[in-house]
Amino acid sequence: MKKTATWVAAMAIAATACAQQKPDQNAIKYSKLITAEFAKQQLSVIAADDMEGRETGQPGAEKAAKYIAGEYKKLGLLPANKGSYFLDVPLTQTSFKVSNFTVNGKALTMGKDFYATGGAPTTTVKADDIVYVGYGTDAELTADLKGKVVLVMNENPPGAAPATPPAGGAGGRRGGMMNPRMRAIMEKGPSLILSASPTVAQMAPRFAFQHPGVALKREPGAAAPAGGGRGGNAMGGVVTINITTDVADQLLKATGKTYAALKTAIDGGAPQSQTVKASVNTSFGTETKDVMSADIVAMIPGNDPKLKDEVLVFSAHYDHIGLNLAPDAKDKVNNGADDDGSGTTGILTIARAFAQAQKDGHGPRRTILFLGNVGEEKGLLGSEYYTEHPVFPLANTITDLNIDMIGRIGDDYKGNPDSANYVFPIGSAMLSSTLHQITEDANNLYTHLKLDYRYDDLNDKNRFYYRSDHYNFAKHGVPIVFWFNGTHADYHGAGDEVSKINFPLLAKRAQHAYFMGWELANRDARPVVDAKDAPKN
Repeated sequence: MKKTATWVAAMAIAATACAQQKPDQNAIKYSKLITAEFAKQQLSVIAADDMEGRETGQPGAEKAAKYIAGEYKKLGLLPANKGSYFLDVPLTQTSFKVSNFTVNGKALTMGKDFYATGGAPTTTVKADDIVYVGYGTDAELTADLKGKVVLVMNENPPGAAPATPPAGGAGGRRGGMMNPRMRAIMEKGPSLILSASPTVAQMAPRFAFQHPGVALKREPGAAAPAGGGRGGNAMGGVVTINITTDVADQLLKATGKTYAALKTAIDGGAPQSQTVKASVNTSFGTETKDVMSADIVAMIPGNDPKLKDEVLVFSAHYDHIGLNLAPDAKDKVNNGADDDGSGTTGILTIARAFAQAQKDGHGPRRTILFLGNVGEEKGLLGSEYYTEHPVFPLANTITDLNIDMIGRIGDDYKGNPDSANYVFPIGSAMLSSTLHQITEDANNLYTHLKLDYRYDDLNDKNRFYYRSDHYNFAKHGVPIVFWFNGTHADYHGAGDEVSKINFPLLAKRAQHAYFMGWELANRDARPVVDAKDAPKN
């Protein structure tokens, strides 16, 4: 990342000043309350099966929020929102459902024969014939498809470049891309697309039982942010039912040929596009309802009359991805112990240390807000709502220290000698040279972790800088640091269990954030925002 001469000069001045620092004995004293034992006690509750994976808008997340707020209250933190530990986050929840689907009079089973993607008002589609378009190449899309039911082979034509994931495939937290041939079919206005592929038999049990989409509820006429949320029809306005090749064979029965036989003929250079007699009857629709969830807001007030109106934020999202909805799932609960039970636990341990310091007369000069965000897994929704409706003005918010996954050894460090003593800090230098120096100094003075900055790059292909709640602060010009242990095989899977957490490492990573917070809450000057392209409030 390019750095200006001004930034480099500021770094040099900061380094000279900070080199003279000595460890703060009070900071060390209270850091001893950030323990593996306390972390295990907390995480064993937060990531327990009865929290049902803490999915936003579901009872498990509400239960977790109440528990976490109750722990802040026990520690002596104050409610930050007009006497409440909660900031309500209004959401809209959408679910797309296929109520029936029959082919040639035979009822098909969702999760076995098909799964569906898209979004539409309640609709019934009936047809006595379908249009078969082979691979859906330009040469095959010669018929008028307006209002028709279209059958397409969702595979790569011979010699074509690798396709993007099939419609409805796993797109990750930020969504996937659409096969351009599917887009071309949609542009012709069919009433329904039947997308056949040999992979559907394997994918259907997983993708048929999707969780509801969730987006922030906005006032009528209010514009959604660029990039949108997760609601709506990501597939461009035409519902797609992904079917197995066995179902395709039923649809193609009148041709006297199977899916495989037609594919062989097309691969041999003989186009097979045609209208086929086959009955299709299906009903589907998007169900929408308003739900209410909440961010957790607990605070320790600052004790310096000149600085108490300035606010340091510790944040972590307490939501996760919920239950495994597939009927044959062996483990029904995605516990989310690392993602982000570990970060939620981390800021609870940090709150414990600061709360005791406050009781002993060594409280922070600035106010500290402990922010538990909901909806991170649905698109950073809770932090987006907080930064649009902050409890404390963003102009007074000096830094967000965000913790998202600090409980495991990621794949990058398997077998590495530093595997039990590293963390990926992301974003410390994106907006503020001061904050980056504080990151380094806190580690040099106290924790001695290996700070690995490999993902601290706007051009990193993983885009981790944009993928957790700190980003909603950063885009408003608030300096941030994001602690991360890297991904692992259990990321967003049922294996993300408490039993796999390295609690001593969790505590040490949380201590690094704590020591930074101690410095930020008590230093005379807030971090400068001096990056060349930093956004302004």
